[in-house]
Amino acid sequence: MTSPVPDDFDQSDDNDRSFVTALARGLDVLRCFRPNETTLTNQDISARTGLPKPTVTRLTYTLRRLGYLAHSERTGTYRLGAGVLSLGYGVLAGMEIGERAQAELRRLVDEGSNPHVTAALAERHRLSAVYMAVARARHTVSMTMNVGARLPLFSSAIGRAILAGMPEEERQHIVLLAKAEMPERIREVEEGVEDAVASYAKYGFCTSFAHWRPEVNGIAVPIISLNGDRIYGLNVGGPSFLVSPECLADEYGERLKATCEILSQPARQSPA
Repeated sequence: MTSPVPDDFDQSDDNDRSFVTALARGLDVLRCFRPNETTLTNQDISARTGLPKPTVTRLTYTLRRLGYLAHSERTGTYRLGAGVLSLGYGVLAGMEIGERAQAELRRLVDEGSNPHVTAALAERHRLSAVYMAVARARHTVSMTMNVGARLPLFSSAIGRAILAGMPEEERQHIVLLAKAEMPERIREVEEGVEDAVASYAKYGFCTSFAHWRPEVNGIAVPIISLNGDRIYGLNVGGPSFLVSPECLADEYGERLKATCEILSQPARQSPA
């Protein structure tokens, strides 16, 4: 049996009152994922950790609720989630779309007319959109957001795109979560959802013109995985004094939708 825990990591010391066994087991589950390995079942995790399957089931359920694992109802498997990325772990190795997106993001910023835009791909973690891939214009004045950056779900263009791509039931669940965690911002949450759904229906992309930050404009589209169990946001934006709403809508709106179509397709296999 191969344990993902280092040999010098002794979990059997019952005399160490400061050691939290439940936390160690949760991290043990996350370490089960090996390079180039995307999904695991509870049975796989049980075999690798030596933990009973009922224990593994409780751990994976908790990690899924917190956003560190994502579950596919279709296959019954788990993958590393955006929450792991937000902590700085190497989750991108298990997210092939991040690698595919990088070239398309670069094309968006390099082939457009405005030298100040930034393009990014993100996935939701709780009430934030977490950047998985970023391409910035090579001009000196552009946004400096990096992989792992967190944007608010309800006020940023990329967060609104993720909301717009959700089934209504899931979207309402997120709204209830937001109202519970930040009741003082209920109106902002409701307005963000309304704007996300309305702008996507009208334009085919979501907008945030100085809603997240006064100095930032952006547009974004949702990308839904082929099996429907993952929703990403894809955006283009920049400083509001250099990147106007009209520029984004007229110059990048259709190109953003076309990029979404490309990334929504299965990856092309290289010839043998």
